[in-house]
Amino acid sequence: MSKKEGKYVIHATIRTDGTVQRKDVVGAIFGQTEGLLGEELQLRDLQRSGRIGHVDVSLNQRKGSVNGEITLTTSMDQVSTSVIGASLETIDRIGPCKASIRVQRIENVVSAKRDVVIDRAKRLLMDLIGSGADESKNILDEVRSVLTVDTEVNVNGMTAGPNVKKSDGIIIVEGRNDVRNLLKYGIKNAIAMMGSGVPNELVELASTKKNVTAFLDGDRGGSLLLMELSGSLEKSLTHVAFAPKSLEVEHLEGKTITKCLNQKEVAAKVVQRIRKQMESDDNATLGHEKAEVQAPEVMADWGQHLEGLKRNQAVIILEDGSGSDPLGAAALGKALEETEGAVGLVFAGKMSDRIFDLASKAGIDNVLASTVGDTARKGSVSAYAPSDL
Repeated sequence: MSKKEGKYVIHATIRTDGTVQRKDVVGAIFGQTEGLLGEELQLRDLQRSGRIGHVDVSLNQRKGSVNGEITLTTSMDQVSTSVIGASLETIDRIGPCKASIRVQRIENVVSAKRDVVIDRAKRLLMDLIGSGADESKNILDEVRSVLTVDTEVNVNGMTAGPNVKKSDGIIIVEGRNDVRNLLKYGIKNAIAMMGSGVPNELVELASTKKNVTAFLDGDRGGSLLLMELSGSLEKSLTHVAFAPKSLEVEHLEGKTITKCLNQKEVAAKVVQRIRKQMESDDNATLGHEKAEVQAPEVMADWGQHLEGLKRNQAVIILEDGSGSDPLGAAALGKALEETEGAVGLVFAGKMSDRIFDLASKAGIDNVLASTVGDTARKGSVSAYAPSDL
């Protein structure tokens, strides 16, 4: 073929009932298709102009007959290439022998090259990952998450990383998803409180550790939880780290987690600062004669449904004041869709955007949650804490 590179390769098979040679096959292809395809597709002219390449023929002779393969490269469009391929199948004699030519496939050279590039790129990428290059860290994090996300353990009913018991230090977080997110980035010594109170087992575990860090959400709920922890753990709590403002630990990326933990502060110092800030906020509220938040009277008895619920469980309040059976977080959405006459929701956890959205879709205006952060109202839904009842 000329310097022009082909785009397609016609692959065909040939069979004859007698002995033929390569030059006989080539001669038949050019001779028997002449005039068949019109002036625009004369094979000799196309070869001279470089639009088709040489006809490659490979023959095997056996017991007086011949079978083999024919390949023909073209730089023409798909339609013209297909017509040329079909014309080869019209050849039924080569010399004195009966012949049969069948096109098996037409190969797209560009696609084939693309596949080669993709396969080679995959191998190069795996080499890059294996070399530990900085550019591949995000890929390694994703792979690592598959290996670590299922290594959580249960410690006295609390979800924890596998190294909690043997590590000199532990990281106390609020919930199960916080632990799982830290595991995703290789942090295996975290343990979740799993509820609105500090379990006695957690107090005992913390007393045996040299370093105990509370890693909490970056909102008012996180600050309130710190006050609760500091009261229960006393001298066991050594350090405190917060997620960035308005963000939750379970949603942080690896780099942000590392930065937050590296910036942890001495617990006593943080507790004192937050306590002063809360006292200042309370005084400011009184100074401006702001009315205290008070839940509607219809919610007066909802607190009884909160007692005994496990972390992130919920109860749907019906029109007659009764409540549903406890529902897990995964089943809550479907249950709200199927429940008629729902007027409220009790949630054993911190109020979140998801709970606001589920309540709104179900036509519920009031939610009682264990903890309410900076956002107490979203759309038509209001959130209240037990202290507001």
